[in-house]
Amino acid sequence: MQPEDRVSIASLRQQGFGVRAIARAIDRSASTVSRELQRNTEQRKAYSSSRALRLAQTRREAGRPWPKLYREGRLWLVVKTCLSWRWSPRQIACTLARMWPDEPDMQISHETIYTAIYAHASGELRRQLISCLRQGKSTRRPRSCRQDRRGGIPEMVSIHVRPPEVEDRMIPGHWEGDLIRGAENKSAVGVLVERSTRLMLLAKMADATAESALRAFSAKLNSIAEPMGQTLTYDQGREMARHQELTRRTGVKVYFCDPHSPWQRGTLSWSSNFGHANELVGLNLSE
Repeated sequence: MQPEDRVSIASLRQQGFGVRAIARAIDRSASTVSRELQRNTEQRKAYSSSRALRLAQTRREAGRPWPKLYREGRLWLVVKTCLSWRWSPRQIACTLARMWPDEPDMQISHETIYTAIYAHASGELRRQLISCLRQGKSTRRPRSCRQDRRGGIPEMVSIHVRPPEVEDRMIPGHWEGDLIRGAENKSAVGVLVERSTRLMLLAKMADATAESALRAFSAKLNSIAEPMGQTLTYDQGREMARHQELTRRTGVKVYFCDPHSPWQRGTLSWSSNFGHANELVGLNLSE
């Protein structure tokens, strides 16, 4: 609702116009005018455009609470003081957690501190805060440049050495696989789609671990006829860390897409098959 609309509503309301007449006059729906009058009229007082604007702004501010590190807050003052002492953001975050263990409003992660320095601060303030950091770099190194310490998948076989008949889609028996995670990652469903026939199989898992994936995919692949189990193409999800044991159990050779390239599995896509899979499991994988 624009300020000029509120002025018109207040004027027409004083003249005794009804909700529908006001709506026609300002070219708004009657429900919009009715909602405006109900929400922005103080008790026992007539509708006022200035009061309505104030009430609307109050609700908007209440719906968008201040971030933890806003400039006028106590936490920002503490963080800024610690930075001036040449403390690192990680030191500050750990110290705050020890000093105020029962006050979540006084606790913050080191990533939030870095964001406040590099993304939210500007001008002279940004230069001052960066100069307080030990390295003092004008830009922060992307997190993607760091080494992934979660461990990789051993002995992966690239999709580029996959037999050419898989790409032709002429002979059945070549599958693509992926994982659908349930709410809060408490359950999961493995998805297998045959490349030539588009046959879809779902394998329910207790969780998204490599052990559960090995057990579920092995049972599902061993349940089909032997000629239909030739290859399986997967992305580099760590639930397939035991792919060698899967091959020993089922005879199905596993090939992996390039990093960050799940689109190389041409059959599995969120727009078609995954939408159907979600319908089959009812969007509640815990049941």
